[in-house]
Amino acid sequence: MKILAIIPARGGSKGVPGKNKKLLHGKPLIQYSIDAALQSNYITEVVVTTDDEEIITISKSLGANVPFVRPKHLAEDTTPTLPVIQHAISYFETEGKQFDAICLLQPTSPFRPKGFLDKALETFLEKQTDSLVSVLEVPHEYNPHWTFEPNKNGTLDIATGEKNIIPRRQELPKAYHRDGSIYITKTNIIQEENSLYGNSIAYIISDAAYYVNIDTQQDWQKATALAKTIQL
Repeated sequence: MKILAIIPARGGSKGVPGKNKKLLHGKPLIQYSIDAALQSNYITEVVVTTDDEEIITISKSLGANVPFVRPKHLAEDTTPTLPVIQHAISYFETEGKQFDAICLLQPTSPFRPKGFLDKALETFLEKQTDSLVSVLEVPHEYNPHWTFEPNKNGTLDIATGEKNIIPRRQELPKAYHRDGSIYITKTNIIQEENSLYGNSIAYIISDAAYYVNIDTQQDWQKATALAKTIQL
């Protein structure tokens, strides 16, 4: 199976200006994702999609492919990730290159234990699902069976639609949330269904000790502290 790793890294950022090229523990933030992709035994090619000339230079020096400059309309604050991925796929298709699956690695979730990406890819290949996402377990107090949604009467309903709330923590089914570290999707699902998920989603549980999603200065400070203690 041919798998394209796509690392989206636009130049603009409000929460942490220039974060994708900013040094985190001595390395540009984007380097963590590039290194993880290049070290994989299953990734066929690693591409960075960006609108920023400095990020292009950095990415190429680290061994990633940057064959195009991302169009400005796909590099806005509000630009969703899906069309950015579709643009990259379409570019390669015009070059006569086809990939069976896409592995999205977001620089804002930089820390992946050594071998974790390949374990995720192996799970995806084994399960043969439309997609795979990395996840973390939802703390019991936020479990969907213990959360509520307001209804039109101004009162609360259990978010799952149940009439009776599960009384004990031990009886709650496990629930997971995406941690942003890894997304793997069959290319045809992205192109034909306009989805990163499809109808069947495999998962891999991340190590919570590595979790950070860099969006604010506080997140950057957490990442800086983490980088000094974890092993990649």
